[in-house]
Amino acid sequence: MLTYIKQYVHRARHPERYRLLQVLLNNQKLSTDQLILKQQQELSTIIRHAYNNSSYYHSKYSDGLNAEVLPILNKQEVVNHMEEILSRNVDKRFVSIGSTSGSTGKPLSFYYDHHKHELMRAGMYRSYMGSGWRPGQKILNFWGATQDIKQRNNITRKFHAYIAAEQTIDAHEYNEEQLRSWSHYIQRYKPVLLQGYASILAELSRYIIAHNIPIPKTILGVFTTAEVLYDGQRKLIENAFCCKVFNQYGSREIPNIACECKYGNHHVFTDMVYLESIVHNLENRLVVTSLTDKIMPFIRYDIGDSGKLKEGKCECGSPFPMMEMGLCRRNDLIKTPNGKNIHPSYFNSLLYGMTEIQHYQYVQDAPELITLNVVSTIPISAEKVSAIREKILKDIDNNMKIKIHQVDEIKRSRSGKHRFVINNWSSTNDQ
Repeated sequence: MLTYIKQYVHRARHPERYRLLQVLLNNQKLSTDQLILKQQQELSTIIRHAYNNSSYYHSKYSDGLNAEVLPILNKQEVVNHMEEILSRNVDKRFVSIGSTSGSTGKPLSFYYDHHKHELMRAGMYRSYMGSGWRPGQKILNFWGATQDIKQRNNITRKFHAYIAAEQTIDAHEYNEEQLRSWSHYIQRYKPVLLQGYASILAELSRYIIAHNIPIPKTILGVFTTAEVLYDGQRKLIENAFCCKVFNQYGSREIPNIACECKYGNHHVFTDMVYLESIVHNLENRLVVTSLTDKIMPFIRYDIGDSGKLKEGKCECGSPFPMMEMGLCRRNDLIKTPNGKNIHPSYFNSLLYGMTEIQHYQYVQDAPELITLNVVSTIPISAEKVSAIREKILKDIDNNMKIKIHQVDEIKRSRSGKHRFVINNWSSTNDQ
């Protein structure tokens, strides 16, 4: 009875989210041909909307609106033209600014509204339901992005988490003691789903297996996100939690691009995005268009990841097409002399709001040494440099040495990717 009351209150607080969830669930009942037709109609609509309402796209599309030959939108364009991309007549009192983590080494900001946020959550719910989860059942998140951990007062935070049946653990850093504590919290909380960064969940799984910690049978699935999920990590997680791992693909600016089904295939949500794979510098690059974002359209956006579309039909029966992921969103952990493992998202958050920074890269060459290389349009002030250094020393280890270098260029790896955190010291990273 109490569960039904909580779910009723949550639905009352988020009516748009549950309305959109029902729309998305109904879309799954369409045939593949119906979805393709729907996608093409929505693609034409969003392109015309951008042309008519965004000064940037109006200029960019001066040669016509043929979707197949429209120019690619890259991250630097979004950084440089954020205000022009924003649709005209948007009341900024009712929009917010989000920031990407910069997993490709180039952070950017974007505008979003309440509708985009609720659609994102509805899309996540639909993905979760593929595991057998149903709204109202418990979710436990292990999250590394500290800016996403809302700093409400304790009573308000606990109330909203209780009603939502969703708890979030701040996991941007961890050690053996924290892994032990998290393991025992899972035993007490008895979640139905776990979600988090692949590297964090893999380390937690390794600890659980090593210490033979019993896990609640309530867990139906583990959802990994924000990083590449390696085969070794998948096996660890599935062995520890005795359930299927579902890998998700999306980004802050364009969430809910694809998610794995129970047969291990990534299905592209064509009712939300139009995904292309183009060959660039001998690499299959993913180019994505959001079909739903009219506030700040992302059209033929080079998301910075690699992958390709996959032919055939899946045994799961989904009408959505499939894709294969390439090596993308690869992260390293910074490992400190005092035994902490620091997730890359912590270092990304140090640079939020510093719009003068075009590229950056953290490098660890020794246990006590971190070097931050920065390409910026103007010299970074001594005050900002000092603030970054002091925060790292305070939060991580006061014995760390921090070097900050302003450079002209940061070279890409041999694969063509820009790794924003590189650990040259530790050989224990999971490849």
